[in-house]
Amino acid sequence: MKIITISAILAIWLVSTMSIKAQEVEIIITKESLEASKEQIIKEEKDALKLEVAAINKRLDSEKINQAAAYILKAKAAEKHALNIENKTAIVDNRIALLERNNEETVVHIGKNKVIVEVFDDGEFISVSLNKDKKYDKRTSSRLVVAVGFNNLITEGESFSDTEIKIGGSRFFELGWAWNTRVFKESNWLRLKYGFSFSWDGLKPDDNQYYVAIGEETALEVHPQNLDKAKLRVDKLLFPVHFEFGPSKKKEYPDYFRYSTHKQLKVGLGGFVGFKMSSRQKLKYKFDDSKKKEKIKASYNTNSVMYGLSGYIGWGWTALYVRYEMNPIFKNNLVDQHNISMGLRFDI
Repeated sequence: MKIITISAILAIWLVSTMSIKAQEVEIIITKESLEASKEQIIKEEKDALKLEVAAINKRLDSEKINQAAAYILKAKAAEKHALNIENKTAIVDNRIALLERNNEETVVHIGKNKVIVEVFDDGEFISVSLNKDKKYDKRTSSRLVVAVGFNNLITEGESFSDTEIKIGGSRFFELGWAWNTRVFKESNWLRLKYGFSFSWDGLKPDDNQYYVAIGEETALEVHPQNLDKAKLRVDKLLFPVHFEFGPSKKKEYPDYFRYSTHKQLKVGLGGFVGFKMSSRQKLKYKFDDSKKKEKIKASYNTNSVMYGLSGYIGWGWTALYVRYEMNPIFKNNLVDQHNISMGLRFDI
């Protein structure tokens, strides 16, 4: 096998020890830089030995070991780091000899990456470049989605101002992952956005009330104690789908292009289906001069499946967000109540 194969292995080792963030990186290795690395190796090993000796002295001072044991440990540490220096500098010496001896070029494929090793005619340096292949046209991307804001109920036949839920006191938090696919091949004005989210929707009743399941119905009743807090929380798994409209900028590079919606207006319209994971009510109050906390996990006759409409309008990665459940939150109540969430959405 040609000695250049060893050069390729050297290139792979050099690239693997670096954090590659750019699309293309060039590393130039000279005999002088390798000689300098030998000095760095000696310095690092000496510094490591000093730390070990300091730790041994600390154990000696605290009388965890005696003087004889400390002497043995220091001798072993010195021997270890001396051998480290010897072995590591020998590797560098071999690389220097390899660099001076070879005068060839090779290409080694590592997955999607390409490592090119070039040893120039004057034998003075090797050029190593790493090229990561990029898909020319990437129509689908994905992002983390976070939404947070206020939660409430819209009651059939009543105005929103008549709600028995605390406005501003009831909140929701949504966390999920969304894929964004360009609909048309030559244009990015329309995108399909889809994914999944976990949502924690809270409802805090007003006027010292709390939720009570009465048979197949659920109602609000006044609590016998003075409540510090009453909150019903429904945890959900949602699957939203939106059509996203808005301008974007086409950025072209030598071997690929991308559409960017950074600092651009966007509008998303769509809906969702989802499933209830759990529901629970948390109560806090004082009784006999002591604080009481109750966490009651129960169905409260909430629907196990939900569906509805959702949308957002924003700039860049931030948007105003609304989600409305078309089916009622409680299954068998005489008057339907629909959950609504309003807040900010972040596509991170």
